Amino acid sequence: MKQSEIKELSAEDLQEKFVQLKKNYTDLKMAHAITPLETPMQLKALRKTVARIATELTNREVQ
Repeated sequence: MKQSEIKELSAEDLQEKFVQLKKNYTDLKMAHAITPLETPMQLKALRKTVARIATELTNREVQ
């Protein structure tokens, strides 16, 4: 998910997306610990997306 797409979402949508992606990241991380994923770059991409959303949420709270 690109930064421009994140900025277009409302705060409620961002919060829902954040919870959903954070859960997906945790599940993927656990699955990777048991049996390696075919594409471990999924973890990196998902982690960065979660961080982007968290940053946008923080920026909106400050304003």
